[in-house]
Amino acid sequence: MSKEVSAIQGRGAEIIVRDATVSDRDFVINAVRRLASFGPPPWRTPIEIVTREQKALQDFFDRRVHGSALLIAGRTAEQRLGYVYLETKQDYFSGRQCGHINTIAVSESYEGRGVGSALMRAAEEWARAKGFSHLTLNVFAGNDKAREIYEHMGFRAETLHYVKTLDERPEC
Repeated sequence: MSKEVSAIQGRGAEIIVRDATVSDRDFVINAVRRLASFGPPPWRTPIEIVTREQKALQDFFDRRVHGSALLIAGRTAEQRLGYVYLETKQDYFSGRQCGHINTIAVSESYEGRGVGSALMRAAEEWARAKGFSHLTLNVFAGNDKAREIYEHMGFRAETLHYVKTLDERPEC
């Protein structure tokens, strides 16, 4: 992925997608809070979801996790409207490396305005540039809106992860 990628939106607005810098840290750490409101199962608490995702992002900023990328979208290079956090994963079945969208979030006031689509296209470009043949992501089963968007963009369900709560504190 180059330092800056532009995507033209249907309304004619340009979205700039760029590599994150340390100055983006607060935006990203705060934006991850939105993820807890998108169809999590009742046994997952919002604090559990947000804390885990924030830790992954803090690890990125603190250690620059090898094989990962964090991209920021905005109408200008300084604006922050959304982000996508990408990782390199090993495919369970083939053993080959693939790209994985760990999280993607768009500011609530910019949903439906092409920011998420620009980030998804940038994620695909990142994965292709790395030579990956697959790009994966996880989504809560109850997040119908996101699932519809992902399927429209060509993603398909491969496996379903089932969970049975055995006690009040499900820990794997």
